[in-house]
Amino acid sequence: MKKVEIFTDGGCSPNPGPGAWAALLRCAGKEREISGHVTETTNNRMELSAALEALKALSQSCEVVLYTDSQYLKNGMTQWLAGWKKRGWRTAAGKAVLNQDLWEALALEASRHTIVWQWVRGHCGHAENERVDALVKARREQG
Repeated sequence: MKKVEIFTDGGCSPNPGPGAWAALLRCAGKEREISGHVTETTNNRMELSAALEALKALSQSCEVVLYTDSQYLKNGMTQWLAGWKKRGWRTAAGKAVLNQDLWEALALEASRHTIVWQWVRGHCGHAENERVDALVKARREQG
């Protein structure tokens, strides 16, 4: 299996408002940047979209280390997802899971790969995280 590193970020300003997502994919010394824009969205939707679109960009099953500065994304995929599915897409408090459409798509896409979800602190000098953050800002401004 190919080994791939993925660095993701997403955001909007204001929240909710115009947003963007970006990802940097790195495999065998080669890099690819992808990004997208949404007119009206939330930060969390853009974080999920970044991971989803990055995984969709992989043409075959891979061993992935996915870096994100979103605890929401990391915890959702590693801690909360199984419980949400078991409870019919309800939180432990019985409320509907927000962004269910993206969580379902992300879970399906993630099932094709072996993934380690790695949280990194945002805006702390992590080179790739700063890079995708800059891509998000540029894409959001482009519209």
